[in-house]
Amino acid sequence: MDHRSLEPAEAAARDYSGAVYGSLLAASVIAAVGTLGPFPRLQVVVMLLTNGLVFWITHVYARVVGDKLAHQALSWEVIRREARREWPIAGVALPPAAAVVVCPSLGLSPSGTGWVALGVALAEQVGWATVALVRAGAPRRLIAMTGAVNLFVGLILVSAKVLVKH
Repeated sequence: MDHRSLEPAEAAARDYSGAVYGSLLAASVIAAVGTLGPFPRLQVVVMLLTNGLVFWITHVYARVVGDKLAHQALSWEVIRREARREWPIAGVALPPAAAVVVCPSLGLSPSGTGWVALGVALAEQVGWATVALVRAGAPRRLIAMTGAVNLFVGLILVSAKVLVKH
């Protein structure tokens, strides 16, 4: 079904692009922080949450100013609707941040914690892309291909984490 033919609320409920994008953003933060060696857990959690919030605010602003103002009057309802629509960009930072908080209590080193958090973020990325295609009724071949593309993007981040040392 074409998203353009859906009511705005229904289309937003079926739009997983923010979750996929936010997961990739969280994974890139973890990969970049991991190249710096041992890291203070609190700083990584703050970086994940701050980046998610900043990109969420930026996307809300861009949608309101770049798109909504061209088609409708600005109102608090428009801003709230766009904030809800774009929330997954920030929300998907919570599970990797939780992994960073919990993993040390399981005896994992900073390096192990970083790998688990990266795995969580990449699993979210692949998972949300898969959910989006399944809910859209995509053929299995397209779902598998999209999963492979998302895994490849994740492999690029993993490679960067392994290869880049400061």
